[in-house]
Amino acid sequence: MAVKVLVVDDSSFFRRRVSEILEQDKDIEVIGFAVNGREAVDKTNQLRPDVITMDVEMPVLDGISAVKEIMAANPTPILMFSSLTRDGATATLDALDAGALDFLPKKFEDIARNNEDAIKLLQNKVKEIGRKRLSRFSRPTTPPASAPIPPVSAGTTSRPAITQPDRSFNRSAAPATNIAANTRASGKKYQIVAIGTSTGGPVALQTILTQLPANFPHPILLIQHMPAAFTPAFAARLNGLCKIKVKEAQQGDRLIPGVAYLAPGGQQMLIEGRAGNRTLRVFEDDSARITYKPSVDVTFASTAKSFQGDVLAVVLTGMGADGRDGARMLKQAGATIWAQDEKTSVVYGMPQAVANAGLTSASIALEDVANRLVREIGCG
Repeated sequence: MAVKVLVVDDSSFFRRRVSEILEQDKDIEVIGFAVNGREAVDKTNQLRPDVITMDVEMPVLDGISAVKEIMAANPTPILMFSSLTRDGATATLDALDAGALDFLPKKFEDIARNNEDAIKLLQNKVKEIGRKRLSRFSRPTTPPASAPIPPVSAGTTSRPAITQPDRSFNRSAAPATNIAANTRASGKKYQIVAIGTSTGGPVALQTILTQLPANFPHPILLIQHMPAAFTPAFAARLNGLCKIKVKEAQQGDRLIPGVAYLAPGGQQMLIEGRAGNRTLRVFEDDSARITYKPSVDVTFASTAKSFQGDVLAVVLTGMGADGRDGARMLKQAGATIWAQDEKTSVVYGMPQAVANAGLTSASIALEDVANRLVREIGCG
């Protein structure tokens, strides 16, 4: 069954090109268009799409406000298009806060030209989040009665009925389940934690990091597939929400306990130095051989070389298999590998890749990861 898509953008050119690109894939069907956020809300109620592509900046009702209303009345997976600016990054994070599942940079040159990589990326993202439509969101069989949509503010504590755990960007996850509470620590000693993720990662990282105590005893490496314009805003937002310190990694940063280092978009993050004086090497990677910049594989491999088996690595939601090869190197060195479970992953690509390779010792629901980390590390 084809994934049914509503395309929302105030640019007729962008609507047309996104539609053309999506319908090149036989598994995608564009069922409607909207030229502003208000029309997007109305068309969502009428057409019940599986996925919505949504521009951030639009007249009448902007994309973020539209996301809030859609998620309040008729929860639907939403893929945002955002400009590569600081304001665009902030708006995109606000859209994730409002309930959007993922985002893509709005690059007119990629849309205008037949950029094969950009075409496949858009098609694959739409299909991946579309496949989660029925399992992740409650979906009434009949349109809701015409009634005023309750207002939803960025700081609200109420969310629409969703069949999976709440993934709001600036709220803590639900308490751990009994399974997590009854899981004993292995007794293994660690020196560092490394977390890799992609699609759905911003919300997943926030869910975990905001639950960690200020006295977390080890440095944390964060590898999130994200454009360079977005990572400073993302790190700053996390830092404002967390008890631990979160910063965008810089060349020469010393690894300090209780600090999380976010790999900058468009660059790679490695570890240099020896015990007691380890620092980060951050550099631009021009290699065509490595698809992701930052790459989970690259950072995991460097962590394995520097810390051997004293590493707890976690692979979270994301498309593709980035992290599998690096996790294999970590596993061979004696490290512990965890993966997010399928049920709570926005896209089960990266966690599934390491799980299917036999590299993981645990498959954990997102809302339980932080509690398991605290228990395993021994800082609770």
